[in-house]
Amino acid sequence: MIDVHSHLTFEDYDVDRDLVIMDAKKELKAVVISGVNPEDSTKALCLYEENKGFLYLMLGFHPIYANKYNDKDIERYLEFIKKNKDKIVGIGEIGLDYYWIKDSSEIKRSKDIFISFLELAKEIDMPVLLHTRKAIDDGLKIIENEDIRKAVFHCFSGGTKLAREIWEEGYYISLATSIGRNKNMKKAAKSVPLDSLLTETDSPFLSNINEERNVPQNVKIVYQEISKLRDIDIDEVVRQVSENNHTLFNI
Repeated sequence: MIDVHSHLTFEDYDVDRDLVIMDAKKELKAVVISGVNPEDSTKALCLYEENKGFLYLMLGFHPIYANKYNDKDIERYLEFIKKNKDKIVGIGEIGLDYYWIKDSSEIKRSKDIFISFLELAKEIDMPVLLHTRKAIDDGLKIIENEDIRKAVFHCFSGGTKLAREIWEEGYYISLATSIGRNKNMKKAAKSVPLDSLLTETDSPFLSNINEERNVPQNVKIVYQEISKLRDIDIDEVVRQVSENNHTLFNI
C-alpha cells in the first residue's frame, strides 16, 4: 500500500517523527511527502535523504502562501526545485484554494504562481499533484489550457460529473482517509476506473476520526473502503493502485 500525499515535516510530528515513519514502514510500501513552501521543502528534502527507498519526495507551493512570498522568492524557489529535480517524483502540491482565499487579487496571484509551477513541471517533465479546494473546475481548465498530461487531483471530493471529466482526460483522482464521511469520495471510489485511482492520507490532516492526528499507515482505510464499495478483493485494489503509482511516479 502507498500513501501518495503526506506532510511528515509538519510540527505535528516533531515529538515522534522517527517513530511514525518506523511504524509506517511496517505496513506500507512507500510514502510520498510534499513540500508546501520554500522552508518546508528544505525540511522535506532532508527527511527524504534520511529515508530513501521508503519516502519519496514532491516539491510544490500551497496556494495559501501566495501573498507571503514575492516574485524573487518564487523565482529562487523554482530554481531550487530545478536543482533537485533528480530527487523528486513530482511537482506538488500546487493549485488553487477558494475555501481560504477570497480576495480577488490574491486569487489572481495564486493563479499566476500556479501556472509558473505548471510550466516548471513541463520543463522538467514531471507529473503534478493538485490542490483544488472549492476550485476543481478552474484547476481542471487551467491544466488543460497548459497542456499538462500527468496530473493527480489530490483529496478529490467533487461530483461524479467532474470525476468523469478528470479521468477521461487521463488524469488521476486521489482519495483520502476522510472517505468514510464524504459521500462524493465514496461515489468516486465506486465509479472512477480503478486504473485512475490513487490513495492518500494528507497526514496530519483528514483523519477518519475527527480531531485525531492522521498517520500514513491509515491509508489502508482508503483501500478497504474501495474494496468494500466495489465488492472486489482488497488485494486487487492494492495491485492496481501500485501499478498506477508506478506508471505515474515510477514508485
